[in-house]
Formats: sequence, structure tokens, C-alpha cells
Amino acid sequence: MDPTLIYAPAITGRVRYIFRLVFEDILHVPYELTSDQEEFLNADRPRFIYGDKAFSNDLFFKSSGMLFKKGVEPVDLEPIEFEGTKAFFPVYGEHAVLQFDVFSAIFYLVTRYEEYLPFVKDLHGRFTAHLSASAKMHILNKPVVNIWAIRIREILTGKYPSLVFPKRKYKFIPTYDIDSAYAYKQKGLVRTIGGYILALRDFRWGEIAQRTRVLTGREKDPFNTFNLQIAYQKKYNLKPIYFFLFAHYGQYDKNINTRNSTFRFLVKSIGDYASVGIHSSYFTNEHPELIAKEIRNLKTVLNKDISCNRQHFLRIVLPTTYRNLIEQDITDDYSMGYAALPGFRAGICSSYNFYDLDLEVETKLRIHPFAVMDGTLNDYMGLNPADAIEHVKALIDEVKKVDGTFISLWHNESLSDQKRWKGWKHVYEQLIEYAID
Repeated sequence: MDPTLIYAPAITGRVRYIFRLVFEDILHVPYELTSDQEEFLNADRPRFIYGDKAFSNDLFFKSSGMLFKKGVEPVDLEPIEFEGTKAFFPVYGEHAVLQFDVFSAIFYLVTRYEEYLPFVKDLHGRFTAHLSASAKMHILNKPVVNIWAIRIREILTGKYPSLVFPKRKYKFIPTYDIDSAYAYKQKGLVRTIGGYILALRDFRWGEIAQRTRVLTGREKDPFNTFNLQIAYQKKYNLKPIYFFLFAHYGQYDKNINTRNSTFRFLVKSIGDYASVGIHSSYFTNEHPELIAKEIRNLKTVLNKDISCNRQHFLRIVLPTTYRNLIEQDITDDYSMGYAALPGFRAGICSSYNFYDLDLEVETKLRIHPFAVMDGTLNDYMGLNPADAIEHVKALIDEVKKVDGTFISLWHNESLSDQKRWKGWKHVYEQLIEYAID
């Protein structure tokens, strides 16, 4: 099959990046770019024009100009109605096949353009979901990039019926963040005594009794749900990815001491049956040297290279976070999602390469967006288990419609089925069964 020929008046880094993402990563078809009008007009194959104006009767996607610029500046998105939902970067006249610049809209979302502009940070220095254009336009719960790519495919096949697009396959990838492997065990004498003191101060008698039962071996630690996770993996044939917080104890980093032999054995045993990545600690954006140390220590335990990462507290600072990861030879990041709301932070449910807007260059760091986190549903949204299941199913449906990849983020503690997580083990089981159906 001849590659689809795409004319653009200039082949910028942004143009190369976005057409590769749409045609290679999502649609899986060959394409070529040209800025030579004569070459374009003489080509006897599927083709279309992307630019400011049409010069033939070919398919014409009108540009808003964003992909031919450099740098980051405030943009008026001007949302419009499009096929039952919202789109932005409207274009007018000249027989354009779409009433908005779909390629600039995709670029805006996947590069997280708005996160390079000034914004009010949340308590943890994050760009929060409610600030996003997607949330304001009520499209955060839809993978609009994939939806728009399918619309592009339909336009092309309408003009060129012989053009064949391979069938994509929907995938489900469960991931676990291990922020605290145990609730009471392996904490050391000082932290254990401190836990008792805090519980006494707040009159949490049930916690004191449970801590004592766990420490004396009469009850299993509630956060120790790892056998259950293994059972899920075997029953449903899952291939999960684990992200271990493997850092020194701190205000926001409260996992087990990385020198603890029981904890190290746990990490090693999980690494024997699942992929393991680093859960970079809270202050790694401010102190990137910590990433190298944490990766090195985890690598020593696993005796294998570490190539995957997820930021603790999902603390992404663009482009700093991703540059730091690239510097440490991390090839895949799973942090792209919001803590406050479920959905598609970058508007996409496919993996893609990070584009550094400050340097105007596509990198080889692969971003894997997740769609939902247990803490979002319970802590931020305050949903009960029944409502949470419906939210999860709706997201999975959206991903299945576009044959994308559904990535979930769960924690070992939320499978304990105790205290604030009572009933949430069932939520996760429903998620798995619906995701693999």
C-alpha cells in the first residue's frame, strides 16, 4: 500500500511529531510529508493538504497555524460544538473537511501545552484537573485524540475506499503503586511507638488493638494484599506493572526502610512474576539526584535495569520531570493522569512520545496515560463503591470504543477491604472483569 501523502507548507518539528503520532502510533498506516506542491499534485495515491489554504480539489484540513510556530504563548481555544462534544481551534471557510484544526488540537492536548503556561498550583505543586481545558469543556472523560484520529480515518476512507487501516487491539494494563507495603509491620521501633502514641492521642482504640494483633502475629497486616494480587494475575491472565516507592523516609515518603530485608524480599519476589518500575519520591523534581539513587538501589534488589517510572503524588512539572527521567535512562513513564478527577489528562488512551515544547523536539520517552486511580474515586470525589464502579465502567467503555489501552492505578492498601476501603476490593474485581471482557 502506497503511503498517504500529506502536504504541509513547512515541515516543522511539530508537524513531524503530530503526523507521526496520528498515523503511526494510532492509525498504524504509512504516510509521507512533503512541502513540494508539484510533487503532491503529481502523486497518484491517497493524499491531502494541511495548511492555510487549498490549491487543489483534494481533501483539505485547514491549519490554525499552531504547528508552524515555535515557543509557548497564551492561546484562545474558542470551543465549538463538534459531533455531540466539544472541539477547539476552529477554522472557517475554504471547504475544510473539518470545522476545527484537529491536528493542532491534538498537539495542544498531548504536549500538555497549557501546563507550560502560568497556573495556580495545588498543595503539592501540581497542575490540577479542574484547571484543564478538557475539564472545562467536559471532555476529560473522553479520549478525544483517539476519537478524532478515527474521524480522520473515516474522512480518508470516504475519499479513498481502497485505503486499508489495520485493526487496533484494545488492551488493559493494571498497575499498582506501592507507597506503603505494610500498615504496621516492618516499620521499626521508633515509627511503631510513634504510631501507638498518635492513636492514643486520637483515641483510636480499634487501630491500637489491630496494630497489636498484627505485630504479635495474630492477624495479617491489612496492607499485605500481595497474594490477592497474584491470585488476580493468575485468574485473569493479567500482566501488571508495579511501582515501588524506594526512598528514604520523609514527610510524604512513608514506605518501609529500603534496607529492610523483608521489604527487599517482597520487591524481589514481585519482580519475579511482574514488571517493576520506580515510584520516584516526592521531592525528585526539586532534587533530581534522588532519582538516580532510588533507581540504583532498586536495581540492586531486582538485579535488572529499571526503565519505567511513575511520580509519587503524580507530581509532574513540565518539562523538568521528563527531562530528569530521560537523563536517568527511563524509557517509559506512567504518571500522565490526574489525582483529582478520572479521565484522560492528555486526551489520549494510547502511549506516545514526549514532545519537549521548550526545546521543540520529540524525545524517545514514552508516555503511558492512565485513566483512573482508586484514591481519585474515594478520596477526591467521595464516591461510594457502587458509584465508583459505574464511573470506571464508563471510562473502560470509552477506551474500548476506540481500541485504545485502558490503564488503571490501584494501591495495595485499597484491596484491604477495611476502614475507608471497605467494599473497594469488589470495585477492583469489577474493574478487572469489565476491562478484560
